Amino acid sequence: MARTRYRIFENEQEYPYFMTCTVVGWLPVFTRPQTVEIVLNSWRHLQENNQFQLLGYVILENHLHLIARAPELSRAMQGFKSYTARQILEYLEEQGARTLLNQFARLKLSHKKNSQHQLWQEGSKPKQIRTDAVMWQKLEYVHFNPVKRGYVDDPVHWRYLSARNYAGQPGLIEVVTDWM
Repeated sequence: MARTRYRIFENEQEYPYFMTCTVVGWLPVFTRPQTVEIVLNSWRHLQENNQFQLLGYVILENHLHLIARAPELSRAMQGFKSYTARQILEYLEEQGARTLLNQFARLKLSHKKNSQHQLWQEGSKPKQIRTDAVMWQKLEYVHFNPVKRGYVDDPVHWRYLSARNYAGQPGLIEVVTDWM
């Protein structure tokens, strides 16, 4: 029995999942374009090598939401979080971001013995999407996240968001918009 009601059913690969990845302590990591690029590059790698389909996303300063599907989505997400954590922490080390790194060390859960820092909160709270109505609801939630926070007036004005792809504009990463 799973410890949580949030889980990915690997035998139902045709359905996408809405997921959230949150930085520990809600620390603002994605205010730096380089850290966002690490996330985008990781998704590109998954798209090229793991049949990973990104159907929607938003990256904000301390968390991200995505809608995705893949044959082994659990493994893809574990790899994504592990790789991005290592790369972002390495980048912050290179930049001498001592304050952030100290916070990541302080917020690390005690059972995380293999690392000095923790970047991501555990889990991604995957929610399976089985209908077009739920898909549209999740996409609207994702796309209007920066608007609700007062960062932009129109979702397509937020750089790190799939609303541009859905509006027929060039996005920063390939997004599957013809999922219906």
